[in-house]
Amino acid sequence: VFNHGQMRRDFTYIDDIIEGVTRLIPHAPEAQNIWPEDPASSAAPFCIHNIGNHTPIALTDFIHTLEECLGKSAQIEWLPMQDGDVVATYADVSPLQQSVDFAPDTSLHKGLQHFVTWYRQYYG
Repeated sequence: VFNHGQMRRDFTYIDDIIEGVTRLIPHAPEAQNIWPEDPASSAAPFCIHNIGNHTPIALTDFIHTLEECLGKSAQIEWLPMQDGDVVATYADVSPLQQSVDFAPDTSLHKGLQHFVTWYRQYYG
């Protein structure tokens, strides 16, 4: 586990991603007739939305929750930070909330428990 587990990630359960995309599909942006001067924009129809849980979780909490859901202890190798990695990620979902009145809200425990159940059913 890099940075000796001292990292935070914004984990998102797949059903929340599906819900966000499903809500966005009917609201596809329209093409602009004039090429905008802003280099971060385009005449092509697009819109970028973060569909994340907007609640960064410590990697150590993720590992402990997964251990609990699996009923097994992880064999952990603590490693230093990787070059180019970041200590924390966070999804700003305010544009998503404004566009389609949705923000992912599946808890880490619930999402991991659903994943473990699916994994065991699928792979035996």
